[in-house]
Amino acid sequence: MEPNEHNLAEKDELTGANLISGHEYDGIKELDNKLPKWWLWLFYITIIISVIYFVRLHIIKTADTQDEAYAREVEAAVNQYKAVRSASTLDASNVTLLTDAAALSAGKAIFDKSCVVCHLAQGQGLVGPNLTDDYWIHGCKIGDIFNLIIVGVPEKGMISWKDQLTPEQIQQVSSFIVSLKGSNPPNPKAPQGEMCQ
Repeated sequence: MEPNEHNLAEKDELTGANLISGHEYDGIKELDNKLPKWWLWLFYITIIISVIYFVRLHIIKTADTQDEAYAREVEAAVNQYKAVRSASTLDASNVTLLTDAAALSAGKAIFDKSCVVCHLAQGQGLVGPNLTDDYWIHGCKIGDIFNLIIVGVPEKGMISWKDQLTPEQIQQVSSFIVSLKGSNPPNPKAPQGEMCQ
C-alpha cells in the first residue's frame, strides 16, 4: 500500500469515521482529529469567565475599569508622597532637640550602626572628634550637628548621610549626640575646635 492510500484509509477506531479532513498542502493531508476534552472544557470556562467579566465590569459596573483603578492608585501614591514630603521638611533651621527616651534610643541605634567607627561607642573620638567635651569644630547646637550630618566633612573623611538617613533619623542621631555632651567617657580624644556654651 502506498503512503497516500494508507492516509486515505485512516479511520477513527471507535466510530469508523474518516479522519481525513479534505485539506491537502504540499502532499500532506490534514487529519480531522477531535480536540481533547480537557482543552474544550478549558476553552468553555474561559468563555464563561469573559462573559461574567464583561457583565460585571461594563453592564453592572461593580468594579473599576483599568483606567479608573490606575487613576485611583496614582492618586493614592501622590498623596502618600506628599505626606512623606511634608513630614520631611526638617532642616537645620527648624530642627528641634528630642529628649524623649524612644527618640534617643533610636538615635543611639543609628549612632552605633553608622558613627561608632570614627567616634567610638561612647563618643570619645578616634578618627572623628570627641563628642562628649565642650569643644566643637563645626558648632554644638542641634542645627549645626543636623547640618553637619547632612553635608558631611569630605576633607576629613565624613560622608554626607542625607541619602542613607531620613531627616527624622538625622534629628534622632543629632539629639543623641547632644546628649553625649559631658558624659566623660574613658580615654577621650583631646579637645578640638572652639568651646561651646
